[in-house]
Amino acid sequence: MNKNELVSIVAEKAEVTKKTAEDIFDMFLATIQETLENGEKVVISGFGTFEVRQRIARKGHNPRTGEDISIPAQNTPAFRAGKTLKDAVK
Repeated sequence: MNKNELVSIVAEKAEVTKKTAEDIFDMFLATIQETLENGEKVVISGFGTFEVRQRIARKGHNPRTGEDISIPAQNTPAFRAGKTLKDAVK
């Protein structure tokens, strides 16, 4: 399912226009992104947790040239599914 299909389903279930549903969906995603940018977690009970994890610096290997490279430390977004979501997928 892609974003357009998801927006269509939400619009139908909420009985609103697709434009309204898309605006709400975009605001939802933007709010999650802003919260993660500030270093905070977003916890949606029963669904899961969005958080920022730190990856440590490490050594890598360039397969094209064969040379060793160093990969710097970086922050990366992560999602951990909640119990209700895990149970629903089983």
